[in-house]
Amino acid sequence: MANQELNPPRFETGKPMVIAGLRGHFNDANWTSIPAQWMRLVSYGEIPGQAGWVSYGLCFNMSDGFDYLCGFEVSSAAGLPGEFSHVNVPAQRYAVFAHSEHVSKLRNTCEAIWRQWLPNSGHEFARPAPGAPDFFERYGPGFNPQTGMGDIEVWVPVKN
Repeated sequence: MANQELNPPRFETGKPMVIAGLRGHFNDANWTSIPAQWMRLVSYGEIPGQAGWVSYGLCFNMSDGFDYLCGFEVSSAAGLPGEFSHVNVPAQRYAVFAHSEHVSKLRNTCEAIWRQWLPNSGHEFARPAPGAPDFFERYGPGFNPQTGMGDIEVWVPVKN
């Protein structure tokens, strides 16, 4: 992969959240199926306890690939559809990277964060609490799912 140009991150202390949605297991052979998981999520419409329309893609590194949960912040896990999972994301410090390209190029940004920025940044990755994601994508109010552009960020937990 050629070096991806990254803008310097901002640093934020993220609030604790409960994220609920659909979770699947992916690897190099099937990661292109993630958009279909998002389409299934959107087909539910508003979910019980949903707190706004900001959406999240939670990434959990595994020895044989990664788990990916696409979902929304909820006030509680009560009343969720049967196939939904929920995850508690603790309050912690994050390096937040803006992604200005098409959503399909997000993997390049993530690889640049892990392979270029983190090893050279002087910051250390903060291992997640048990059950929490290794990092997450945040799709803000300016994200347009029809064009795949706008208001995408990658949040990576770092030690203070």
